[in-house]
Amino acid sequence: MQTAAGVFGGGGYKDRMDILPLMVANTGYSDRSAISSLDCPPIIAHELCREHLGVHPCDSRRSISEYQCLFPAIDLSLIESDEDTLWKANVRETKEEVMARGIKFLNWLLTRKEKEIAVVSHNGLLFHTVNAFGTDCHPFVKKEICKRFANCELRSMVIVDRSMIGSDSSITKYPGKIPSAANLPSEAADEKILENDDNLNDK
Repeated sequence: MQTAAGVFGGGGYKDRMDILPLMVANTGYSDRSAISSLDCPPIIAHELCREHLGVHPCDSRRSISEYQCLFPAIDLSLIESDEDTLWKANVRETKEEVMARGIKFLNWLLTRKEKEIAVVSHNGLLFHTVNAFGTDCHPFVKKEICKRFANCELRSMVIVDRSMIGSDSSITKYPGKIPSAANLPSEAADEKILENDDNLNDK
């Protein structure tokens, strides 16, 4: 959340009753001044969008009530438990479990009506999630998709919801729909071939 606040925040915060700070001063012992929520996009925290869970204390989280004080303008309403119930001191998530959690998060993401969404998360979750994709691609493309994420890396992706193919409406920008008009130039080329064949048959 600190990264999201730093990237999307509205600059230095000044005391105003009608605007909450996105992040209060010195959050995480950062020695940083408060960040304003003025003109910043909505930021939603999601429990599924966390690092590889278990064993390592750095992968656990604080209570939501504490985060609410540190990040007053971030929407934490989707997180059901105040305490961290996902992190276990003696059990580490398997790679398959991290991947499944990432896919579940993507399924939630597809229900959003926004067309462009920034996902701010951790290398572990992102890496194992993208590795679920690309098996139907050329190995070079698969390798490019599944590279590990560098620290603070910005990577753009287009998510195509294949379950929406042929539908009349969509809540995503790229639903993978069948084009309603001719798919030029390929369909025009096919028609030209048929036309030439008909002309040859007439002769």
